[in-house]
Amino acid sequence: MRIDILSLFPEIIKGSLEHSIIKNAITKKLVSINYHNIRDYSKNKHKKVDGYQYGGGSGMVLMIQPIYDCIKKLQEKRDYKNIIYLTPDGNKLNQKICNKFSLSKNIILICGHYKGIDQRLREYIITDEISIGDYVLSGGELAAAVFCDSIIRIVPGVIGDETSALTDSFQDNILSEPVYTRPENFEGLKVPKILISGNNKEIERWRDKKSLERTKKKRPDLL
Repeated sequence: MRIDILSLFPEIIKGSLEHSIIKNAITKKLVSINYHNIRDYSKNKHKKVDGYQYGGGSGMVLMIQPIYDCIKKLQEKRDYKNIIYLTPDGNKLNQKICNKFSLSKNIILICGHYKGIDQRLREYIITDEISIGDYVLSGGELAAAVFCDSIIRIVPGVIGDETSALTDSFQDNILSEPVYTRPENFEGLKVPKILISGNNKEIERWRDKKSLERTKKKRPDLL
């Protein structure tokens, strides 16, 4: 998988994607993440990339030219079926969407800033719009980091035990069960006996039951 991120502040994203599981994925060459500063593609002598809104209104808008030129340069070298704009009014990110994009070969992510990007990019260039929640951030960089982490971790080969990702919350549209580790008894707080029984069949039944109980309590809307 190759991910190209267009941003005014790529350094914000880099720090989030150079550790742990994502770093391992890059080291294994299962994923490559490439950063492109939008200002580098500006034809303005002062490298200006934003302008006032037509029709008036507060806030600046990212210009179409630098973003368009960057995308076109990338498209000269490879095919991109997914050109994604990270925006609060996009489709809300969920596990189903993550699973879908984890199968993509080449992805372009566009990080907005200020009031967003020129609408013509959204209408004629962008293929998908993604939101990570019903709130507004200063820019799309943190959203891009969240999106990358959510899809890279389920790329085959990234996690050593691939069944681990398949049992995460939301994979089967329910929350995952409670988990425990050593010590078995901590100051009188004990691990449920079923988990140390060695009866795998009964343990799986317990886990399924607890998953449903947790989902009914915390996220009944999923059911």
